[in-house]
Amino acid sequence: MRQICLMGSVHKSARERILETADELFYREGIHAVGIDTIIEKSGVAKMSLYRSFASKDDLVSAYLQSRSQRYWQWWDGVMARNTNEPRRQLRDLFEAIAVRARRPEFRGCPLLKAAAEFPDEGCKARVIALAHKKELRNRLLKLCRSIVAHQPGVLSNQLLMLIEGAYSTAGILGKRDAVKATAKAAEALIDAALA
Repeated sequence: MRQICLMGSVHKSARERILETADELFYREGIHAVGIDTIIEKSGVAKMSLYRSFASKDDLVSAYLQSRSQRYWQWWDGVMARNTNEPRRQLRDLFEAIAVRARRPEFRGCPLLKAAAEFPDEGCKARVIALAHKKELRNRLLKLCRSIVAHQPGVLSNQLLMLIEGAYSTAGILGKRDAVKATAKAAEALIDAALA
């Protein structure tokens, strides 16, 4: 529950401050690299407040990943809403939006992909959340590929998925502008070939 001060401004709850701090630190530095004590210090909450909100670091990591996944789908839905009922244009919009996203100075790749790499053990909650997100991404791409009547929608959706993940993974290495420009061109070529 949020607290209201006398001036009418809204203060964030301890849970919100913890999750916001964890979000920033986990994304920038890596989940394993950030300890609970650092999150407590940076968020300005008491240790008991953290454990009242999250029973363990695993629970905090799960909340972070679920929040990131939810925000991604909100972003996706916004991109898709630009040209409803025009799946070919929606695919173009998607890759244009990915280019904008990957060019941001604070962009450090996909947090869910990074989490899957940090938690390689099958059945680990963080990995399960990350893989469920990627499965949903694949399903949404497949739906778009079927909507444009691609010859092999499953093949095309897998190719587009690999392009997206590649753009997210290499933008910081190859140079954001070059990586995303190459991704958009490759996507166009793959889509054109699938429709020929």
